[in-house]
Amino acid sequence: MELAILLPVAVLVLAMLVVGARIALAGDRLSGVAGIAAREASLARSGAAAQQLATASATEALSTRDLHCADVQVAVDTAGFASAPGTAASVTVVVTCTVDLSDIGAPGFPGSRTLRDTAVSPLDPARDLS
Repeated sequence: MELAILLPVAVLVLAMLVVGARIALAGDRLSGVAGIAAREASLARSGAAAQQLATASATEALSTRDLHCADVQVAVDTAGFASAPGTAASVTVVVTCTVDLSDIGAPGFPGSRTLRDTAVSPLDPARDLS
């Protein structure tokens, strides 16, 4: 009788531990991805090229870190590219990754968790726009 009462509680606690561990591991693997993407974007000559470089480098960094996201979004603030060479400017990258948790299958748990990483990288003030 006691086992029938305690077994669901034990399964629930185990499921919570698994969910917490997966979210922590995904957050650890996502950490720094936006920094990599921001550095790549800061080397671009235009805002459009910065968006492409940031997206490609973030996707590659996530795959090399073996982080499987259900949805990856890379937002790049390229307003700094409009400033004149010689002025201080920067590019900001926000990487959003939705981690799928539905395979755990415990009732009452969320099916996914969205994690974010943000980084800013300065543009070269001596950049040539040609």
